[in-house]
Order: sequence, then C-alpha cells, then structure tokens
Amino acid sequence: MLMKRIVIIALVFLAGLSIHAQTRQNYVVGFYNLENLFDTYDDPVKNDEEFLPEGKNQWTEVKYQKKLFNMATVIAEMAKANKAFHTILGVSEIENRLVLEDLVSHPLLSDANFQIVHYDGPDRRGVDVGLLYRADQFEYMGSESIPFSFEDTQVPITLSKEEQDYFRTRDILMVHGLIDGEHIAFYVAHLPSRMGGKGSDLRSLGADIIKRHSDRLSQKYPGIKMIVMGDMNDDPHDDSMSKWLGAVRNIEDTQKGGFFNPFWDMLLDGYGSLGYRDVWSIYDQVIPSETLVNAPENTLKVQKIGKKGYYGAIFKRPFMVTQQGQYKNYPFRTFSNGKFVNGYSDHFPAYIVIGK
Repeated sequence: MLMKRIVIIALVFLAGLSIHAQTRQNYVVGFYNLENLFDTYDDPVKNDEEFLPEGKNQWTEVKYQKKLFNMATVIAEMAKANKAFHTILGVSEIENRLVLEDLVSHPLLSDANFQIVHYDGPDRRGVDVGLLYRADQFEYMGSESIPFSFEDTQVPITLSKEEQDYFRTRDILMVHGLIDGEHIAFYVAHLPSRMGGKGSDLRSLGADIIKRHSDRLSQKYPGIKMIVMGDMNDDPHDDSMSKWLGAVRNIEDTQKGGFFNPFWDMLLDGYGSLGYRDVWSIYDQVIPSETLVNAPENTLKVQKIGKKGYYGAIFKRPFMVTQQGQYKNYPFRTFSNGKFVNGYSDHFPAYIVIGK
C-alpha cells in the first residue's frame, strides 16, 4: 500500500513538471537580410532601375514571386525548427512596405499573422530595414526611425563636412512594446557597407547612435529590456560592436547598461552567416542587453539554444547553401555573376531565444 502511494505521488509530481514544461513560453527573436527584396514597380524617388522588368536584372513578376516564395520558405522552416514562428523578426534590404505586405501574406506565413513596422528611409539604393511581429505575443507600443547623424558623437570620422552632408544610409529602426507583460525594445540596423574597404568609422558611428539612444531609453524607462539586431557589416570583435555598442564576448562580463554578443564565441568556433574569399563572418547578429542577461528569476531572460549551449543560432539548411561552382558552401543567393539563379539570400538568418 505504501509503495502504491509513493508511485502515485511520483506520478503526480512528474505530471506537474510536464505541465510546467508545456506552459513555459519561449520567444524567438531573429534577423534576416532578405537580399534585395524589390517589387517590380518603378519608384521615381528610389534607385530601383536594376529591379524593373526592363532593368539590368530583368526583374519580372515571375522572379519576384519566386523570391517571395524563397524568403517565406526560410522563415517557415525556421518556424518548424523552433516549433513556433518568430515573435519578432527584423529584416533588411527591403524596398518598401509593399514587399513586406506581400511576404507576410504568403500562404507559408499567413498563420503567423505577422504585423509590420516600416519607415521609408533615405538610402540612395532604396533599401530599408523593417520589423515583423506576432500580434498575439507582442503588444506594440511605439516606434521611431532614427536618422544616421554625425552630430554629438565621439567617433573619429574620416569624411569631410561636404562628404558628410552628401552621405545617405539606412535609418535605424526602434520598436518597443510588451512581451508577456514586460517592456522590451528592439533596434534593427543595416550598418554601412565595407565596399572598397571603407566605412569602419561609419559602422562605429551607427553603433554609437544605437548605444546613445538606448541609454536615453533606459533613463526614460528604467529596467527596460533591449535587443539590437541587424546586418552590422562587422564581426562581433570589431570596434563598432565591441567598443561603441559595448557588446562583450562572455555573458558573465556583461555590465549594467551594456550588451552581450552571443555570436562572438560562435564566430571563433567556425560558424558564419556569410562568406567571402574563403573567410566566414557573422555580420548578422542579435544582441541582448544586460537587463535580459541578468534578469530576475521568472522574468524574460536570454536562453541557451541546442546541445552546444550557445545563446545564439545561425539558421542554415542544405537548400540554402550553394552546392557547386565558385561559391560552393556559401549562402545560395538570388543572383550569381549577374544571372538569376533562384536562390535565397547571400546571408543566413540569425536568432536568439528569450523566455522565463
């Protein structure tokens, strides 16, 4: 009789653990460079001539629909892997709100009911950043498009005043709201390119703009949790991320007001979100604030992902990888040597998981 009672108590305890595990909620927060997601219409105020039916890329409606399908496929496959769609997904290299509306309404993604935050920016090539969110998990409170400004920075800038006045790049998007009742802000960035070996000071400036804005936001909303994400065009150890954003390699070193970069150790261990000349980099990063690292018990906190114990993940599947030729093993991109090859993106997406 005693043994039967012990077995019953044990079963009740295990059932309680099972229910707790089932009700524990995790939230996926990620970023994906969609590599030139342009529509087929001519926008007279944007430099979109290459992505028109008669343009260099012969960007027809058929190609556009293939591109949408491919982007939706990757996002849907991530949902399968994580057993849920992203709560928050930052995106870059999008032409406008229309392409995001077409993307989120795609049959592969329609169940997520993604909502859109987007502002038209000043980039001369006509690409912006944006943010998709699940309205059932994130309560939108507000957003801001933060201009790329040379004012009030301590970053040594190499451009002349005339060059600064002419310079245009993507704004930085900030969106804030509630997840599980907790106030959290997201910054989405696509920092200036490395083309021509230039721009390290400009990327540092972009990181500095985010850091100064996040400091002001923390003063306005004490204790707010924050995540910075984007195509940084820099690796985690570069000055923009490590010095000016203040994102550290080791989670235990995260200081108040600072950030932790989960992708630093991953890069050192050979992971990458893009490759160039046989060198892998992780330009695509999702970086939580100290308030998500050292969060109190039973509040939202960055979680480990998978058996290797990283706090970040690069999503990569064989269909997203070039299988042969010059770019074998690199991300399978939309165009190769000027030819449409019906690929996905020249970047792999990155994400983290937060939960209680």
